[in-house]
Amino acid sequence: MTAAPLGIPAMGIVSPLGQDPKTVAAALVTDTASGLVADTELAFGKVIQVGAIAGSLPELPAAFQSDTCRNNRAMAVALTQIKDEVARAAERYGRHRVAVVLGSSTGGIAEGEAAYDAVRRDGAWPRRFHYRQQEVGGLASFAARFLGLTGPAYTVATACSSSGKVFASARRLIASGICDAAVVGGADTLCRMTANGFGALEAISRGRCNPFSRNRDGINIGEAAAAFLLTREAAAVELLGIGETSDAHHVSAPDPSGQGAYEAMRMALADAGLGADDIAYVNLHGTATPLNDAMEGKAVHQLFGAEIACSSTKPMTGHTLGAASACEAAFLWLTLHPDYNAGLLPPHIWDGEADPAIPALRLVSQGMTAAAGKNAMLSNSFAFGGSNLSLILGRGA
Repeated sequence: MTAAPLGIPAMGIVSPLGQDPKTVAAALVTDTASGLVADTELAFGKVIQVGAIAGSLPELPAAFQSDTCRNNRAMAVALTQIKDEVARAAERYGRHRVAVVLGSSTGGIAEGEAAYDAVRRDGAWPRRFHYRQQEVGGLASFAARFLGLTGPAYTVATACSSSGKVFASARRLIASGICDAAVVGGADTLCRMTANGFGALEAISRGRCNPFSRNRDGINIGEAAAAFLLTREAAAVELLGIGETSDAHHVSAPDPSGQGAYEAMRMALADAGLGADDIAYVNLHGTATPLNDAMEGKAVHQLFGAEIACSSTKPMTGHTLGAASACEAAFLWLTLHPDYNAGLLPPHIWDGEADPAIPALRLVSQGMTAAAGKNAMLSNSFAFGGSNLSLILGRGA
């Protein structure tokens, strides 16, 4: 059974490519690596490339001092960009009829790290530290209070698919009649836990990540926040389909067959009532780890063949972990929205040296445009533990 589309009338984003949709849209279609910078603080004793939000993030209002952390500050920037649309939805439906479902994997743990450093140095917790700052589940609670909403509010934490899973959760809330609209998205920001955790797994690239290359050697950690409003009303960009699967293959390695990834994409197509030929572009999960790219290339080729336009945007932003699904859904939204894009696709930034072990894919070069007559695009997110998600967005009214 095909699901009814949901409109996405508003989107807000802060990422290594910029702190507003217009800036991000312009950077997204250029061959840019400006979002990646060298960092000497996060990974103990190492210099690594990270996708960092450029510039400062505004402080939160005084009423939210116990929520003050980089994660919530980034989320607040994205939420502020959709705040007017959310207020109109709350006025129309009631504040209790608008849900907030957000994804994250680290929350504000960087504030917890800094507070623990202070304890070791000074013997006491910093006066302004509050445990709420580092709770993963605190993201949605903060966002609901920030927007003045009283409907269901919760955080999804499924590693790198977290902020994509929220689209499925929110759609179920709307379909069940629990709410009439929902704010979805997510945030993750840089911290030592992820930099050193992925370093311990030997998954951090020695330079800029190089997805689908024979020379790929791992990921760059990044940070971002993105927020969307979902409603039953038609919009310029709509949520068309969702596919979710669970491999349960390994705690940190994907199923090498790619079957779970393939099924997630196939289910998203079926959910949207579309065929593989209806998709103009695939935003690859494309982490540049040996196992992920091998299995994803196999799955995408099996379903779409060799001619589907696709790219990984992670060389521009780094892997933004729990924010990756929402960040890359925002990239689809910008690519599809006529006010932000004239048909250009995000380029695939790499060294051009294909891995002969991965089936051939049509990786986007700068200036490539979407095929005429195709108005739907798909984005993949594949998380630790085999939590797979595919989203399909398309042009609406």
